[in-house]
Amino acid sequence: MAIEIERKFRISGDAWRQAATGEHYRQGYLSTVPERTVRVRVKGDTGYLTIKGATHGAVRSEYEYTIPLEDAHAMLDSLCLRPLIEKTRYTLEYQGLVWEIDAFEGDNAGLVIAEVELESEEQDIALPGWAGEEVTGDARYYNANLVANPYCNWRP
Repeated sequence: MAIEIERKFRISGDAWRQAATGEHYRQGYLSTVPERTVRVRVKGDTGYLTIKGATHGAVRSEYEYTIPLEDAHAMLDSLCLRPLIEKTRYTLEYQGLVWEIDAFEGDNAGLVIAEVELESEEQDIALPGWAGEEVTGDARYYNANLVANPYCNWRP
């Protein structure tokens, strides 16, 4: 079984941008129930179908498959829940770990989240200075939940 172990953090400041490279993502969800999410994603010229299980702490099962680009675009345009998630994903390395920073667009504009995948839940990590509040267990920050409750609807 494929397992994803991931911690999430809000971003503090823009210092991370100096060393990051970005790529545009367009993704949508066919299912967003907590027990399973089914996501369609276009990244560059490749389509993906991803199935994720329920989250337990920072751990969940994850299965990802490449699909024809045309199929991915068709599913995003006609089958996925709205709004779609559009973002630029930046990657950078910090003390031996690859961090992914998502700068959201559209209904989620203004939200910037950093994620780091780990080998185990107990793995110690050094936090970069731009890593702010940890939001790993806060379901509002799950991409699938940003469809039903986009960042533009959150109250300060």
